[in-house]
Amino acid sequence: MTRRRRPSPRPLRAAAVTVLCTAAGASSLTGCGSLPGMAKGSDNDKPIVVMTWAPEGTKATNMPGMPAMAQAYARWVNASGGIHGRKLKVITCNERNDSVQAARCAQEAGKAKAVAVVGSYSQHGRSFTSPLEVAGIPYLGGYGLTQEEFNSPYSYPVNGGQAALLAGNGRQLGSRCERVSLVRPDTIAGDELPELLDAGLKAAGRRPAHDIRAPEGAGDYSSQASTALKDVGADSSLGSATAGAEMDSSCVTAALGNRTGTFFDSFRRVQEDHPKVRIASIMGSVRQSLIDSTGGSSSPLEGTYATGWYPAPDDPRWGPMKKVINKYAFDDNRIDPDDAGTQTTWIAYTALRSVLMSLKPDGISARTVRNALDHGHKVDTGGLTPPLRWGYNDPLNVPDYPRIVNADVTYQVVRDGRLVAVRKGFVDVAKTLERYGPRD
Repeated sequence: MTRRRRPSPRPLRAAAVTVLCTAAGASSLTGCGSLPGMAKGSDNDKPIVVMTWAPEGTKATNMPGMPAMAQAYARWVNASGGIHGRKLKVITCNERNDSVQAARCAQEAGKAKAVAVVGSYSQHGRSFTSPLEVAGIPYLGGYGLTQEEFNSPYSYPVNGGQAALLAGNGRQLGSRCERVSLVRPDTIAGDELPELLDAGLKAAGRRPAHDIRAPEGAGDYSSQASTALKDVGADSSLGSATAGAEMDSSCVTAALGNRTGTFFDSFRRVQEDHPKVRIASIMGSVRQSLIDSTGGSSSPLEGTYATGWYPAPDDPRWGPMKKVINKYAFDDNRIDPDDAGTQTTWIAYTALRSVLMSLKPDGISARTVRNALDHGHKVDTGGLTPPLRWGYNDPLNVPDYPRIVNADVTYQVVRDGRLVAVRKGFVDVAKTLERYGPRD
């Protein structure tokens, strides 16, 4: 008697599972992706990984608010549905103001298969650029400290970096000051600053600034303050203009990052025996928190000129960022919404989100992000910058800074203890950089 073979139960089980997947919703079951006819190994349920790095806990400039802002941004995005339903995962790295560690951070981004490094701060462009280029990872919205950020085809800056700030500061001071001294860090990044400031001064018809180098992590700058006062002629009758005069004969500008407050403290003590000299700086060196901590409206920073990339801290266009901070990072005291680093990270992540949402959910990678940027994807930052694009024809014609797409700056002043705008709108310093920028 011939036995009939029992049918294999596997087709039945497979069919049953298919029914279950359909009933429950395939997108909610991780096991359904491997069934016949469905995308095998789909990345749709995997988080999109990005990295943000900045120095923390060092003796020089620290920017802990940048990775903290990145994490708050990710919490907000994920609470709002993610990127096409996928989670945005931010990994952070302490760059430590160290070239070796900067390279390691870039290597970690490669190992994590990050689709971009976003809203980050480092003085060591030579160290992190090569590993990112090898891994094919775009660097979107760096702080703008290094030449490499404006040379590498893998870099997509959201501002004009130190170049625009210093050139803008020179133009701002050139309209007010007969003589200027610059106190800046004795570092590779600091070596570029004098020529950039002089570009702005020259555009305003002024002589070059006196260049005064200073150790980046010093606890006292009395020697540099005395030199600055002497160089601008503060001890002569020519330097007797007051802060309220139409023209300030003597101005001292400092660009020392977190140590700018230390310099101004030393400057105030040394200045007591000299006629009043107007002081100035660039955003990132003068912060609202520094003004508050030194006396608010009674602060020695009252009347200080400042040049920034973005609108003044009280501008309503910062409202969306402040709402996200209040809801998703209200107890994180690392985040200062008035800090240029925090603001840069917000703008960089705004750009990232815009790019990611333009891509197919299953087609997001470092390569596709880079391709979208290279093909001119347009980013609206809500008026915090002009519309941003990094296509072939979008970079400005700025020698030595071929990746600049935004050379706008704002002029601000400390008035009644608050950083406020001197004039409405932005000042475009592209022509200043084009005509007078540094040459190799």
